[in-house]
Amino acid sequence: MAKPKLLKNSLSLLVNRLTQGIATFVLTTVIARNLGADELGQYILAISYYYIFVTFVGQGLKTLFTRELARETEATPVYLVSGTFLQLILSIIGYVLLVCVVFLLPYNPDTSMVCYIMGLAVIPFALSNITEAIFQAQENMHLIAITTVPIYILRTAIMIWIINLKYSVNHIAGIMVISEILVLVIQWIFLVRTIKPAWQINKDFMVKSLYSVRTFFAIDASGIVAGKMDVLLISLLGSELLVGLYGMISQLMQPFVIVSHSVSLAAFPAMSKAVAVGKEKQKTETENVLEILLAMSIPFVIGVSFFADELLLLIYNDPKFLEANLPLQINVLTLFASPFIRSFGYLLVANGLEKYNLLEVLITTVSGGVSGVVLISQYKLIGAALMKIVMSVSACGLLTYVVCSRLFSLNLLRVMRRPLIISGLMLIIFLILKKVNLDFLLTFTISTLAYMVLVCLLFMRDFGGFNSVWHKLSIKK
Repeated sequence: MAKPKLLKNSLSLLVNRLTQGIATFVLTTVIARNLGADELGQYILAISYYYIFVTFVGQGLKTLFTRELARETEATPVYLVSGTFLQLILSIIGYVLLVCVVFLLPYNPDTSMVCYIMGLAVIPFALSNITEAIFQAQENMHLIAITTVPIYILRTAIMIWIINLKYSVNHIAGIMVISEILVLVIQWIFLVRTIKPAWQINKDFMVKSLYSVRTFFAIDASGIVAGKMDVLLISLLGSELLVGLYGMISQLMQPFVIVSHSVSLAAFPAMSKAVAVGKEKQKTETENVLEILLAMSIPFVIGVSFFADELLLLIYNDPKFLEANLPLQINVLTLFASPFIRSFGYLLVANGLEKYNLLEVLITTVSGGVSGVVLISQYKLIGAALMKIVMSVSACGLLTYVVCSRLFSLNLLRVMRRPLIISGLMLIIFLILKKVNLDFLLTFTISTLAYMVLVCLLFMRDFGGFNSVWHKLSIKK
């Protein structure tokens, strides 16, 4: 995939993820300010269980179907109907398991009830994973944004309204369920306009898919548990209050997480197609994605290290939240490894080497669990941040070794050159802004604009350079 096409699909997914991320960020801030850290902790814990089980029962099929449909588009009607039916069965099983797990753990009744209600969204969200897999395989990522963004905006507005009316988190969870049902219905309407569904349950297809997806299930289950382990351990070894505080730290990292996920996910179909072309093409695709992600992650880490206090005060408007400064600065260091983890993970799946992804998540989960029990019990929020460092280093090291030993070695000089130039220039800008001591909103605006200018200047040649752009504009005139 050429970089302009990658950018188009990335932006489509970015709009969807960014809207969802901003909505989540605004919602958690409103809950914290209006309902308190305890109810924020209940919300974050319920969302964590929701994501764990929806990933366990749904994300594996989405990844598998995206890969297979990118190679076999004519089978889309079968995937739409039989795949959806298979997903329905799995999502119901997932919700039942969620209820059992929450019931057995020592949470108070109010917290458990929020988890039960929020968990119902597992079913419609998992079903929409099938429709989105079709959109992604067709490289029509813009349809995902069209069918989700309006619902996310409306959902957030309604949630904020009922929070201001002092309704409980249970009502927020109920609105979440209804909104996911609406997304599923709208996506089906879009699909049946262009695809004639095969209205017959193909049992052989379902059995084959279930067999093929077993590794993805294991990978995603282990991966999401590893990703949410910090929240789960804090909830069991600490309290809902600590979960709320830690959730606020995680939300501050969402801008990078959202954008990086969109870029790597948009590149996945191209990586799958490049397998048939050869390793040199795969190497080019991987280096392109890594370069883009590193150009975002390194400046982000530097910016947070300079302005963590100002960021916490601006968002939560309470000095007591400054105690999250050190955990935030430790946690953000994981973003150095994140571009490699995301890119290499998708690359291995594209090559049918997902067994190494499974090995990685198993090792990462074990290392995170062991270190987390020790660190969180002793150091609470700081311990959770240190656990994330351990898991990040483990995942990055293993995936890098597998890619270099089984596929190809990267040209790190090519990958790192422009990200390091951008980061060095941004470091100078951050030092000047810190010295000048402007209002933080003005500082944030200036640094964001400066970053965008640097990115445009350094990546312009990928679109033909200034001369090419000027030539095209002249022709249009």
